[in-house]
Parts: sequence; structure tokens; C-alpha cells
Amino acid sequence: MDASEIMIRIRARESIESDCKSFIEEKIDRYLEIQHQGIIGAHHFAPASSECIYLYRHGYFIGAVMMSHAINEAIMKFVAERNGIDRTKPDGTTKTVEDLINELREKDIISSVCGDASMRIWSSYRNDVHHMNPTVANIDFRKLAQKNVKYLSTVEKEIFDHKINNGAIVPTQPKYWDIKSDGTMGVFLRLD
Repeated sequence: MDASEIMIRIRARESIESDCKSFIEEKIDRYLEIQHQGIIGAHHFAPASSECIYLYRHGYFIGAVMMSHAINEAIMKFVAERNGIDRTKPDGTTKTVEDLINELREKDIISSVCGDASMRIWSSYRNDVHHMNPTVANIDFRKLAQKNVKYLSTVEKEIFDHKINNGAIVPTQPKYWDIKSDGTMGVFLRLD
């Protein structure tokens, strides 16, 4: 490594350390306000959901909003699949996430609280943000990220609710956990 690369590395280290130290209390506050579900099933969306929490904690609000939209959609599709709900309409088109949320609520598969939280994420500028329409210039992403991540927490708490009994996880709704024949299951821990 030459002297120029060493200097760049030193400046990068100082900048990152300064950033971490100067905003640590804000990051802690954001992390604690979410009250996310600490353990969820180890499904395809679990790593993204955890990363969404970290994005919000570290102040990457646009990324947190975008991920909250995607994770919410993934969870609603997952719940529909686990409950045998066909995602195709009679006319052959695919149901929207809004259609799925409404159907899941109507069939009492999800509570009105869960459905409302999911719908709030779905209707929170989803298309504008996804397509980066000019309207995004007027969105308060910090506030929107806070709301969406809290709503996502509400959804995950209902779907992945569980109790701990003698050190073992006992799911409230086992159909959303991949429980093996020996009683074990894959989980995704978000305890930090």
C-alpha cells in the first residue's frame, strides 16, 4: 500500500468512527422505538427484514421505506400461500397485495390490526418510491420510515408470535414456521 492509499484509509477510518460516535444515541433511540419481533421464522424474507431494521437504526430512511414495502409484500404473499389462497383472480390476472390483504382480513386469517398495518405500508407511496416518481421529493422519509418499520413490526409480531417454554420456542401459529419432524425449526434471531 502506498502513502496515498494509507492516507485515504486513515481518513475513512476517522470519518466512520466520528459518524458512529456522534450519532450513537439517535441510533439507539431509533432501534428501541421499533420494538421489533426478536425471533421470526427463517424464511426468504427474514434477512431483508433484519436489514430493514438496521437501515432505519442507522438513518438510511429511503432504503428502510423501500425495504418495508418489499418485505410487507413478501410476508402477505407468504401468508396467502401458507393458507392455500390462490393469487390468481378468476380473470387470470394476479391479485395485488391490496387484494391479498383484504382477502386475508375477510377470511379472518389476519387480524384487522395486522391488516391495517400491512395496508398502511402498502399505501405509503409504494409506487412513487418504487419508481422514484417526482413526488418523492416531497416525502418526509424519516417519518415514513419510522411508521413503516413500526407497522412491519406489528405484522411480524402477529405472524411470528411465540412463547418460550423451558427454553423452547412455541409458535402461536405453527403454520408460519417450518417445524421439522424432530420438533426443531429454523429461526432468524434479531435480539441485538
